[in-house]
Amino acid sequence: MTGARPGNIPPLDPAAATPFYRQIYDRFRGAIASGVLKPGDRIPSARALTKELGLARGTIEAAYSLLAAEGYIQARGQAGTIVTPDLKPQMPVSKPILSAESSGIVPTSFRPDSSLPFQMGLPALDTFPRKIWARLGARCARAMLPADMVHPAVSGLPALRAEIAAYLQVSRGIDCSPSQVFVTSGYRHTIALIVHTLLKAGDRVWLENPGYPPTRELFRHMQIESIPVPVDRDGLVVSDGIRQAPDARAAVVTPAHQSPLCVSLSLPRRQALLDWAAGNEAWIIEDDYDGEYRYVSRPLPALKSLDREGRVLYAGTFSKVLFPSLRLAYLIVPKAEVARFEEMTEAMAAGSPELTQAVVTAFITEGHFARHIQRMRRLYAERREMTAAGLESVLAGHVSIDSQPGGMHLILRLLGERSDRELVALMRREGLYAEALTDWMIEGEAAPALLLNFTNIDSQRTAETLARRILKLL
Repeated sequence: MTGARPGNIPPLDPAAATPFYRQIYDRFRGAIASGVLKPGDRIPSARALTKELGLARGTIEAAYSLLAAEGYIQARGQAGTIVTPDLKPQMPVSKPILSAESSGIVPTSFRPDSSLPFQMGLPALDTFPRKIWARLGARCARAMLPADMVHPAVSGLPALRAEIAAYLQVSRGIDCSPSQVFVTSGYRHTIALIVHTLLKAGDRVWLENPGYPPTRELFRHMQIESIPVPVDRDGLVVSDGIRQAPDARAAVVTPAHQSPLCVSLSLPRRQALLDWAAGNEAWIIEDDYDGEYRYVSRPLPALKSLDREGRVLYAGTFSKVLFPSLRLAYLIVPKAEVARFEEMTEAMAAGSPELTQAVVTAFITEGHFARHIQRMRRLYAERREMTAAGLESVLAGHVSIDSQPGGMHLILRLLGERSDRELVALMRREGLYAEALTDWMIEGEAAPALLLNFTNIDSQRTAETLARRILKLL
């Protein structure tokens, strides 16, 4: 028998006309009908739910009495209250679910929890030094003291913040102190922290077009207006952003490798963007999701390294350089804003598992992190070349592959009138991953293209085999 926590039930709406007891009844009935609560599951006691929701006990008991009268739950004395064991609830008639394409909305999850061929957002999982990681993990676990088992520091483990600051000084040219580093649980947490600290509902923000779809969805949910700014071979067209919304409160950019076109923001554009932000007291959110991986020369310095007016917030992540399930990222804020971010971080009180942070800290401190990035830079250069060669040898005449200075994916431009969204749907059914460039557009049209990750393609032969599967779908 499993127990249901109050957190399994959707929150109550104090502004609704429906009384609280009825909302509680509806939520439990819905959870039972949908299978979230199963026959025999224990539900919270009226006393526990009263404390959890801060309502009068009579409100909870009224809801439970109605559920019991209709046969949904049974009281078992000291054993608690459970969902009726032999209950076979009538499932509600489901409404047709719109696809992302038909609804025009990209799912918040965006990418599946899988590792399909060409799947975007994944580093080379087959070459990660798992033995080293396991050894460090075991050592950190053995070294845990009772003081390490309390709530984690909400801004991040101090040792990890110091290591991140030192790493960015050397690798990205960013001069920052550990106090400016805030460890987050991922990109979405980073953006939410920035919005809650610096922006407000109704503000306007420049977004690259095309650009990372979840960003605009996050802003939409937080009632921030997205202003699509076109991207060309020199990156974000700053002059167009100024023409459309000179009073925007922020701009989100990917200067190292524009996401998804992989072009780099030119120096004149970088300076123009910094000048605009300084002159309008606006913020620049620099998303440096894979800046380490540049293959034609050394990685470019971060935009943050040019910031003299304290207008750039630098967002980095361990997802691309280590692995996504870590759920660790970080944000570098201007010195003048540290106190505001500390206050908001305390209010949000998220925090990431301290043991995980300790393992990452040891991985960096002992030099494994730097060596791993160097190895991956060489490996990705090789795999990109092999993957492009394998795809071109089979798909010549159907696609052309963009030449890119860095990044972790290829852009296959479709020749002819084929829809990239349709082809992506067909590939997914065949167990292949791709993303349609069209889905990355906020507005306007883009030439149809596929985005394919190459980091987990181990040879040209593998790429050719996969390309033949794509060819059958063309």
